Amino acid sequence: MRLYFDTSVFSAYYDERTPERLQATREFWNTLKLHELICSTLTTDELSQAEQTRAEQFTALLRGFRVVTLTIAMRDLANAYVSAGVVPTRYLDDALHIAAATCGDADVLVSWNFKHLVKRNTRLLVSYSIPLQKLSQPRGFFGHR
Repeated sequence: MRLYFDTSVFSAYYDERTPERLQATREFWNTLKLHELICSTLTTDELSQAEQTRAEQFTALLRGFRVVTLTIAMRDLANAYVSAGVVPTRYLDDALHIAAATCGDADVLVSWNFKHLVKRNTRLLVSYSIPLQKLSQPRGFFGHR
């Protein structure tokens, strides 16, 4: 299966403020050997903005990921999501993650972003227009909580 990761999953791997999410993310990470891992240049750009030590840790996590470059088609699709009200205008980057997952041929977009990516309404609206099988949080990926 091809899995697209947004920035929130990488961040959660080290976020000690939410121990349950950190643990769920690390457990999920241990299952990834069987999957093709994808992120975008948007993800790598966001991760590179962390302080130096954390950015280096993120770089280590990125090993084995296919990084897709944002294209005009992805930007157009993201703008279409915003125009359709799937994602609010001020969260265009979230729409870009959905578009990058779609155009990057991901089967699943994995995220901890409940506000715009994993929430039910977004999943329903996106499912009508793209071939993603699912938008999922790491904890719910295998159907259990």
